[in-house]
Amino acid sequence: MSEKLQAVKGMNDLLPPDSARWEWFEETVRALMRRYGYANIRTPIVEPTPLFVRGLGEVTDIVEKEMYSFEDKMNGDALTLRPEGTAGVVRAVVQNNLLYDGGKRLFYIGPMFRHERPQKGRYRQFHQVGVEAMGFAGPDVDAEVILMARSLWRDLGLSDVRLELNSLGQPPERQAHRAALITYFEAHLDQLDEEAKRRLHSNPLRILDTKNPAMQALVEAAPQLMDFLGEASIKHLNAVRAVLDAVGQPYRINPRLVRGMDYYNLTVFEWVTDRLGAQGTVCGGGRYDGLIEQIGGKSAPAVGWGLGVERVLALLEEGGVTPPAQGPDAYAVVPDAQALPQVTAVIEQLRAAGVKVMQHAGGKDGQGSMKSQFKKADASGARFALVFGGDELAQGMVALKPLRAGGGEQCLKPLADVAAWGQDLVGGAA
Repeated sequence: MSEKLQAVKGMNDLLPPDSARWEWFEETVRALMRRYGYANIRTPIVEPTPLFVRGLGEVTDIVEKEMYSFEDKMNGDALTLRPEGTAGVVRAVVQNNLLYDGGKRLFYIGPMFRHERPQKGRYRQFHQVGVEAMGFAGPDVDAEVILMARSLWRDLGLSDVRLELNSLGQPPERQAHRAALITYFEAHLDQLDEEAKRRLHSNPLRILDTKNPAMQALVEAAPQLMDFLGEASIKHLNAVRAVLDAVGQPYRINPRLVRGMDYYNLTVFEWVTDRLGAQGTVCGGGRYDGLIEQIGGKSAPAVGWGLGVERVLALLEEGGVTPPAQGPDAYAVVPDAQALPQVTAVIEQLRAAGVKVMQHAGGKDGQGSMKSQFKKADASGARFALVFGGDELAQGMVALKPLRAGGGEQCLKPLADVAAWGQDLVGGAA
């Protein structure tokens, strides 16, 4: 016997019935995007490595430690499995000149890859939903994408998620803050861990995001970027806050909120929870006005967010939120295999009318007993059984048997008028 092959560590199979939860989640996301006027964009899983080095920053954890990068054996190109979605979407927008006629509202759903330690809700192949509003400079769009996430939590039935908000200002303001941070941390060099010392002169802002408990007091006393913001940056933040206040959305200003990529400016935000342990961020994003030009396009503003699908589904499960039943509308019970051609023709008419029908599949010697077929019909989650018995078929009828409470009484339905009564099965009434 050949050796049994296993999936790559941290890259998981998605099997029924769990896949039904994912389908429900994705359908909820797509319905939300339609309501807000966002169009779907799909980019390649593999991108040129320089796209992420240039877009995310050379001294980010993602680029330094987590990317799956390799050399194309055919031509020697440096390629990377995408670790996040924004850089690829920006590359596609620039390459295809999508902003030639004005701003675009886009969203994506798909797998991302990072080589990190697998843990609950965090895997080496994980999935993201992201929105990107490109070509819009105003704080109104910042508020719009934040409130889109709020609407998603409502649609999913997710509670206990709170909003944290900050501003990273503009590059000159960050440079002044950066210089102040370096001076401050150099004066406390003995309190920095090795990771912080390594980042001190390359990316000191990331020190503020340390998870080292021994450094928390030091970080709390560090210079705050908010104190370096100019009038325009403060005005932009206050305009976002005014919209959030107007719709009654609570938030907390978190001056230590910096995000993990170098491309952000002005508004940054995270939706966080205490119910997933240390990995408390459910959704995060912000404004990245310089990234389009940085990747080779004409300068244009942009704002967006991304969320981890696995993490959101884990939070829903932890909170006891269950998706609607995904079973078929009806299960076809066929006592006599000789009737299969006639039964299949009827079932295909029902499916064409929009009815979800699961047809019983028997063994090579027959369809199986009525008892076993009804057992499988009940296990399928179907609301009704369609019983194609010999007596019923002889009358040109099928017996409709409710399998769930509230389904009414068993009755006969004419085979000659499938389209008329088939729609009643979809609605749950017969």
